[in-house]
Amino acid sequence: MSPRPQSEATPDVADSFGRPLKSLRLSVTDRCNLRCKYCMPEEEYGWLPRETLLSFEEIYTLTDLFTTLGVDKVRLTGGEPLLRRDLPTLIRMLRDNRRITDIALTTNGILLGDQADALYDAGLHRVTVSLDTLKPDRFRSLTRRDTHAHVLEGIEACLRVGFTGLKLDTVAIKGFNDDELVELIEYGRRIGAEVRFIEYMDVGGATDWSLSKVLSRDAILDTLGRHYGPAESIVETSSAPAQRYRLPDGTTFGIIASTTSPFCATCDRSRLTADGVWYLCLYAKEGMDLREPLRSGLSRDELLALVRSRWEARKDRGAEERKDLEQAGLREARLIEIQKLREDPHLEMHARGG
Repeated sequence: MSPRPQSEATPDVADSFGRPLKSLRLSVTDRCNLRCKYCMPEEEYGWLPRETLLSFEEIYTLTDLFTTLGVDKVRLTGGEPLLRRDLPTLIRMLRDNRRITDIALTTNGILLGDQADALYDAGLHRVTVSLDTLKPDRFRSLTRRDTHAHVLEGIEACLRVGFTGLKLDTVAIKGFNDDELVELIEYGRRIGAEVRFIEYMDVGGATDWSLSKVLSRDAILDTLGRHYGPAESIVETSSAPAQRYRLPDGTTFGIIASTTSPFCATCDRSRLTADGVWYLCLYAKEGMDLREPLRSGLSRDELLALVRSRWEARKDRGAEERKDLEQAGLREARLIEIQKLREDPHLEMHARGG
């Protein structure tokens, strides 16, 4: 299938707080082959009906609208995106959009060993692999699957085929993997990947989340500082969620501290689910259905107007609002009740690209 020609870009849009629309997370499937406790704590879920999932042509068309309004970075997510059949085809299509300067993929790595070559050949720019532990038994406890070796094999395959700038995402949880921070840094340094520690977030189906389990940025820096010496904050102009640091020996790492230090003020990201619902914030409870107007034949200009008007009205600051609840002692309450999650799959993080 061949993408349609691109029209000239319009001026970039900004929301009500002046935040631009620059980064789009494309969920290509809501399904996953793990059951991580912080993301998918239930064994069974209500999946999005397959007939509602966007085709690659539809994903390309909607992505083209977003890039017309300023998006230049696209990240493929899930669920587990490598479960979507023929994903390299979509990557090649997106490469034809000259306004996209960066196409990245976030994966749990299990299928990466088999697909790394095809992804690289298709033109994927960067890969981020989730790696919460280096211990197989802990991995099994966290994910309820025995595929830790496949993740490490996927990382090795990624490096073998030539991907550079590999990142390893670790959700840091107090009492679970807080004793592995140094080991993970050393592993990343050994293979030439940058580790990013993510504070445990109270989102979606994370029904056992507790503030007491959050390993804060300060705690992470303290642990690493006691081993390596103080880490230096890297000053750079970026809207990326991670604050990067440099250890005395030059090793770099990142920390995404959205739980203790929300960065809503600079958030330029939005999310498109696999069935075409557009969310303006990770914490949003409602999104805009773009699949129905697209399939009903709305013109390109009408679709552009829909997207533009919704972003310009954006006031979302979900992480800050959750942080504010601490003052009232209400943060421990579930973000969304489990019954509501079961009724609407879109409210789960695996459906909107977490």
